[in-house]
Amino acid sequence: MIWPLNPKSKRLPRALPGLLALAPEAPAHEKHDPAVRMRRNRKAEWTRRLVREHVLTADDLIWPIFVREGVKQHEPVASMPGVERLSIDAAVESAREAHELGVPAIALFPYTDPGLRNATGSEALNPDNLICRAVRAIKDTTPGLGIITDVALDPYTSHGHDGLMRGEEILNDETVEVLVQQALNQARAGADMIAPSDMMDGRVRAIRSGLDAEGYQQVQILAYAAKYASAFYGPFRDAVGTSKTLTGDKRTYQMDPANTNEALREVALDIAEGADIVMVKPGLPYLDIIWRVKESFGLPTFAYQVSGEYAMIEGAAQNGWLDGDKAMMESLLAFKRAGADAVLTYFAPRVARALRGG
Repeated sequence: MIWPLNPKSKRLPRALPGLLALAPEAPAHEKHDPAVRMRRNRKAEWTRRLVREHVLTADDLIWPIFVREGVKQHEPVASMPGVERLSIDAAVESAREAHELGVPAIALFPYTDPGLRNATGSEALNPDNLICRAVRAIKDTTPGLGIITDVALDPYTSHGHDGLMRGEEILNDETVEVLVQQALNQARAGADMIAPSDMMDGRVRAIRSGLDAEGYQQVQILAYAAKYASAFYGPFRDAVGTSKTLTGDKRTYQMDPANTNEALREVALDIAEGADIVMVKPGLPYLDIIWRVKESFGLPTFAYQVSGEYAMIEGAAQNGWLDGDKAMMESLLAFKRAGADAVLTYFAPRVARALRGG
């Protein structure tokens, strides 16, 4: 009997491994000459290419870029070797590079001047803030490149949290009202895709309603639907300047790393509220979540290869402990294998250049 594969997947049907285990053992005189030699399909590069189940291309990449004030600034992020905070003019050049390499989109994150941060994150609503100016500059020079902007208050608050606070409590509904205004501010500047990363309940529905009411029906929402309270975010917080300002932790609104079913509930809610795309964050430690989300909903599913994942690979490569280029490629193929449609990765320009060069 021939067992068909799932028409939506190249994965083996669940029953097949058990059936193979029940196959009769070959007679002793045949053991030296197996009928099935799995290595035949691996014998040469051309045949490995023909049977390859998953392929990584530049179309799968989104490049996260950190933006800072100044002119001609390339400020290294110490905990992320090879990553820099860029002034707007330098970010424009990186955007051009991304477009030329075939990377479909970039994601912008601000390093906000500490003097502009306060308890309410009011700089997030300034129409001339760092992110809005960067979006306009990049749109003017590279209109064909997608721009994704982060919706959360942590780069703008003096306490480093994603929402408004009363005492030690993160206020949900009051924060959502501000997030809607932040999303509108970014849409007016020209953002193509709004990405709420705050993990407040109900924010996707509120942002969708706010965008639609002002005529931004075509602006997409990429929901950080399953975002975990992870230890892998440390270098990112260095890059945006919140590692020293964060008071306490984010476990009351980001997800418990021990939970999987809860992730499906979060994703289902964001889809129902109008998310166009959902995302799992972090990436490699949560491949099982990516798998379950994609298999359960079939919606475009992105993953974020976060700063800690990048730093581990790059740090080990710089110490000569592994082949950085191979590890980079292998890690991204793992996302594709798990079901991710695209990956936010700081490796994006290097990967795109490598793919272009064969």
